[in-house]
Amino acid sequence: MHQKLLDKLNKRQHLGTFRELSSSESGIDFYSNDYLGFARNNTIQLNLKGATGSRLISGNSLEAVNCETFLATHFNAESALVFNSGYAANLGLLSSVPQRGDVILYDERIHASAKEGMRLSFADSFAFKHHDYIDLERQLRKFEDKVVYVVVESLYSMDGTMTHFRKLTALCKEFKAFLIVDEAHSAGIFGEAGRGVVSALELENDVFARIVTFGKAYGLAGAAVLGSENLKKYLINFARSFIYTTALPNAIYQLIQENVGSNLVAQQQSELHKNIALFRNNFQHEACVSEINSPIQIIHIGNIEKTKKIASTLNQSNLIVKPIFAPTVPEGQECLRICLHSFDLQEDISSLAALLTQELAE
Repeated sequence: MHQKLLDKLNKRQHLGTFRELSSSESGIDFYSNDYLGFARNNTIQLNLKGATGSRLISGNSLEAVNCETFLATHFNAESALVFNSGYAANLGLLSSVPQRGDVILYDERIHASAKEGMRLSFADSFAFKHHDYIDLERQLRKFEDKVVYVVVESLYSMDGTMTHFRKLTALCKEFKAFLIVDEAHSAGIFGEAGRGVVSALELENDVFARIVTFGKAYGLAGAAVLGSENLKKYLINFARSFIYTTALPNAIYQLIQENVGSNLVAQQQSELHKNIALFRNNFQHEACVSEINSPIQIIHIGNIEKTKKIASTLNQSNLIVKPIFAPTVPEGQECLRICLHSFDLQEDISSLAALLTQELAE
């Protein structure tokens, strides 16, 4: 390996932000994205026979088609196209739809997969300040003569903050911009039957494309782009992360349909939001910057060593949380990322809140 690559690894180790893979944690889960507990409770035995090829060659199936028809109906969309992951969905959508000469305006805290998709696009892309719609409006005015795509998340996974859609959709309408919303961390969590924030606000017709994922609240794998039938046709023809990859096994499409449409979603949503409220009632500290109804609660520390120390103390108490460092978050904004779930016990949530309060006071 070239020395410049080794130097980058050594720098990470020196800063204390070096990443390593570990086996599944043993302890109380306050770190996974299994918000509704579907991943741990799925007891269905499936024959995961491979798809044998891409959807355009040998990998298409009745199961895939039925799944997409169901998803479109469930999420109040004209069509749905399933990708193998949320990363692949963002990559395919954002690399293929915006054209040379177009402009992408994106929230600076958007997910890395969206940034990667934009990097592969021939369009120009510019960040606007997080949730700053004055900054967004300034840039929309600057590019009034361009085709503009605005890219946001409903719920930001490293902030626990939520987009204010009324202002955003009004701006996009005024400037004729195409709005793309990643609902990776809000599908299953918000809205009737887990249809997400856009659906809860009845703004489906104001959004060009939505991305919903099935590896988080639904405990599975894959993702779907929701939009018009023409958008689906376009992605089938031009989204390289869809065209040039083997399809999911047929059984996964069946299970996506079953989990997304499960009657348990509403029940688990209710339990989850009770637990979120319990945590926020027990932990009232200025370091907690997330929305009060978010399953992701971010505790800003701002120091690598202190963040690692508090995480270690919690983990030693069997309360498993993950410290987050740059480049996932900006330098100086090191934090603890706490994920709450429908299955968390009240006594464990109370213990977590008490120990966090104690550690932050030291």
